[in-house]
Amino acid sequence: MDAKPTLCRHFLTLFDLSPLEARTLIARASELKRQLKRGEIYRPFPHRTLAMIFEKSSTRTRVSFEAGMVQLGGHALFLSPRDTQLGRGEPIEDSARVLSRMVDAVMIRTFKQDTVERFAAYSSVPVINGLTDRCHPCQLLADMQTYHEHRGDIRGRRVAWIGDGNNMCHSFMEAAQLFDFELRIACPEGFEPDAALLAAAADHCTIIRDPAEAAAGAHLVSTDVWASMGQEEEQAQRQALFAPYQVNDDVMARAAGDALFMHCLPAHRGEEVAASVIDGPQSVVWDEAENRLHAQKALLEFLLRPAS
Repeated sequence: MDAKPTLCRHFLTLFDLSPLEARTLIARASELKRQLKRGEIYRPFPHRTLAMIFEKSSTRTRVSFEAGMVQLGGHALFLSPRDTQLGRGEPIEDSARVLSRMVDAVMIRTFKQDTVERFAAYSSVPVINGLTDRCHPCQLLADMQTYHEHRGDIRGRRVAWIGDGNNMCHSFMEAAQLFDFELRIACPEGFEPDAALLAAAADHCTIIRDPAEAAAGAHLVSTDVWASMGQEEEQAQRQALFAPYQVNDDVMARAAGDALFMHCLPAHRGEEVAASVIDGPQSVVWDEAENRLHAQKALLEFLLRPAS
């Protein structure tokens, strides 16, 4: 089957945006945030519908997209595997063809990157990657917005990623290239990010085994849980291997004096991050979580009302 060509834009990785588009989008997210806090009503999408397909559960992704679409004047549909024929084996291509004739955009949170790419290839409306095992681009939009609101442009700054070379790490690697910052990755041997992605990002990203060394002089330190969804059986093994990679006060003391701490949540205090860090003065995790709402509203506006 040949994919049906479409003229719409998709957001499957950060590289679906140009550097200028990415910076413009996070600036717009901050403006939408200020607009909401001023109590201004902005509803450009009446009678527009976002379909949200969840093969992986989530609190922040569902609430932020659903609330965001409502604030923009539209409607969001929550679809779990029990609610769609995808869960019963319908080809992704067929589901894409059908759903995209009924809604105005589709957000998918799933396991394989191939799922969102195949869906987008056959969709006649914008498709958004809400998370895959490969990357989490929506989270990085919120992270970049949060850094900009607190410290200004991240260009030329140093960021430390401490922990698993997982989907969040991959999106930080893409962000390093898109927003032009240095990324130091501290992870145990055997838990490096994808080799091809690392090679492509070699100008901006390096692996440093010692987390304290990786954090030295960093303007932003970020981490994630040691065992992601679907890796629960590896929890005990990972806990032993990753114990030296906890972001604690000693690690943060090596970072720049005005360094920020981020975590995409949910967090496990006492494991990947010390309570004194995530609940401390350098932590911006609550702003970061809130900004999922605003960054995704800006993204929906960008995709549903593209510039002529």
